[in-house]
Amino acid sequence: MKAIICTGYGPPEVLQLADMPKPVPKDNEILIRNHATSVTASDAIVRGFKLRTWSRMGMMMRLVIGVRKPRQPIIGLVVAGEVESVGKNVTKFRPGDQVYGMTGLSFGGYGEYKAMSQNGAVARKPANMTFEQAAAVPYGGLIALHYLNLAKLQRGQNVLVYGASGAIGTAAVQLAKQHFGAHVTGVASASNGALVQALGADAFIDYTAADAAQHLQRYDLVLDAVGEAKTSALKQQARTALTPDGQYISVDDGGPQFNAEILTLLTTLIEAGQFHAVIDTTYPLEQMAAAHHHVDQKHKKGNVIVTLA
Repeated sequence: MKAIICTGYGPPEVLQLADMPKPVPKDNEILIRNHATSVTASDAIVRGFKLRTWSRMGMMMRLVIGVRKPRQPIIGLVVAGEVESVGKNVTKFRPGDQVYGMTGLSFGGYGEYKAMSQNGAVARKPANMTFEQAAAVPYGGLIALHYLNLAKLQRGQNVLVYGASGAIGTAAVQLAKQHFGAHVTGVASASNGALVQALGADAFIDYTAADAAQHLQRYDLVLDAVGEAKTSALKQQARTALTPDGQYISVDDGGPQFNAEILTLLTTLIEAGQFHAVIDTTYPLEQMAAAHHHVDQKHKKGNVIVTLA
């Protein structure tokens, strides 16, 4: 099968097109013919390994993922495709099912085929989405929903989403508004204001504006959807713009657990018209390095998609 392999840690050019063995599903696995994937911020971190090697997190990541290069050469966290075959013990899926999901640390999203446990973070694709659109959902949707659930967000509460135009941020704005019924303020650059408000934000703050801090209120939740990789004076001030019981939660606060139950909830919301895919750009598999260069610029709107079929 065709796949993009990560030949070492470094710039996007370490990603090379290669012929790799087609996976054989185990008894409890399904084999997915992958049609589309997403180039996530996490993919870029794994490829570039920008964490300090001798930091605690850097050392842990090296041990888990690989010392000099990824132990699993086919990286990528997202799949969207069709079940081609199933193991003998599989009961949840059958050949022909259209599915999407997150692979976790087994990676493999950059290959034409991926074997996944039937009990993993995989669910039937929303009927009203293409494979490309579906690939724009799992990463941002699952992470955003995890942290909003963690905050125990309640209807009517006041939420600030910092980094509201990225993959996680666009998902968080929609979920906080449509699913939780919160009052949502989105923070991004001025050029992304129309997008953020179209997704349902009640208010918008341009973090580059000289008077940005004057628009801050008191929030029950400030969700930092970009983490420490991007900071600003406004972000520092937002840390303290909290109600007495308010919470500041960052996507850097720990890895969420992905599961099919939450993904199925996203499917339900999508089919009800309450959640939409946000796609910045689409590339063919052969242009994976270009897709990573685009993500590295840290100015994408929503998701960068790569097609495999």
